[in-house]
Amino acid sequence: MTASDRPIDRWFAHYSDDHRNPANQRIHCVAVPLILWSAIALIWCIPISGSLFSTGIWAGFAMFSVWMFYNRLSRRLGYGMIAFFFFSACLCRLLETHIGIAALGWSALAIFVFAWSAQFIGHRIEGRKPSFLTDLVYLLIGPLWVLSKAYRVMGWRY
Repeated sequence: MTASDRPIDRWFAHYSDDHRNPANQRIHCVAVPLILWSAIALIWCIPISGSLFSTGIWAGFAMFSVWMFYNRLSRRLGYGMIAFFFFSACLCRLLETHIGIAALGWSALAIFVFAWSAQFIGHRIEGRKPSFLTDLVYLLIGPLWVLSKAYRVMGWRY
């Protein structure tokens, strides 16, 4: 199997077709991680009553499920995403402890709205619709695409 036969490369090729404009790419490199973190934080805020874990467990399940998908596509990117998920969980716990769960939820919601607005501005600049409008899986591919760009900057293979 050649590198271009890998499913991750096919996903990236299509995603890249919708993200050629340098301004849109820069917006995505900031907004996509913010969207992912804010989605994790919003899920983090869902409590489980009668449990040892009052918050965060649903986010943990979600992150693990998404990580399994990522790890199947690319083990190296899977390692990077597990690091991002760990950082996100630590940040959520830290913010929950210092500002409270309600403030974490409202902050995450504000970041989520801001980052999605930026994404749509980027696609307006690009003149192309977001990839996820053709297939919802692209909502999961976006973070990997951004991470793969960071890997390339560092000279790492994915």
